[in-house]
Amino acid sequence: MQQSAKPLRFDQLFAAARRSAVHLEMRDGYAVADEAEDYGHWSETGERDADPASPYWAPWVDMVQQATARGVAVRRARIISEPVSNYIRYEHAGTPVNITAGEDVRWLPRQQTADLMLPGVDLWIFDDEQVLLNHFTGDGEWADPPLELRTEPELVKACVDAFAAVWQRAVPHAEYKIR
Repeated sequence: MQQSAKPLRFDQLFAAARRSAVHLEMRDGYAVADEAEDYGHWSETGERDADPASPYWAPWVDMVQQATARGVAVRRARIISEPVSNYIRYEHAGTPVNITAGEDVRWLPRQQTADLMLPGVDLWIFDDEQVLLNHFTGDGEWADPPLELRTEPELVKACVDAFAAVWQRAVPHAEYKIR
C-alpha cells in the first residue's frame, strides 16, 4: 500500500491536476462541519445558498474555475437511493453552483448499480494516477484520518473503471428529477 507520509491537502492535489479531477459520492447523507450551517438553513427554510460568489461557495468555485481554465475536466457522479434523502435534496438544490463553476454532475439511482463493482468509500481520482479515498463515520462526519492517498496501479485502475461505469449510466443533472 502506497500512502502519503505528509498531511494531505486536498486543495494542493486539486491544483496539481493536469487532465482530470473526478469525484464519486455514494452516501445518502453527510454531516461534515463545513456544511452544517448551510444545511441547517436549508432544512429550516428550504432556501439554499446558490450564489457562486458567496463566502460558502466562492473558494470551491474559484478552485474549479482555475482547474477548468487550465484544461482539467472536473466531473462528479452521485450514487443515490430513491426516494432520495433530505440531504440529497439539499445537494441537488446546490448543484447548479457546481455546474456554474465548471463541474459536470450526474446522478445514478443505487438500484441501477447492482452489477457494478464499486469501491467501498467515496473518492476523488486525479489524472487517472492518484486516488484520494474519503473516509466518513457512520453518522457522515469525517473519520480519523479523513483522507487517504493511494497510487497503486491496480487500485487506481479499479477506481477509474468504477467511475467510468457509473458515469456511463448516470443521468446528467439537467435531466435528473428528484423522486
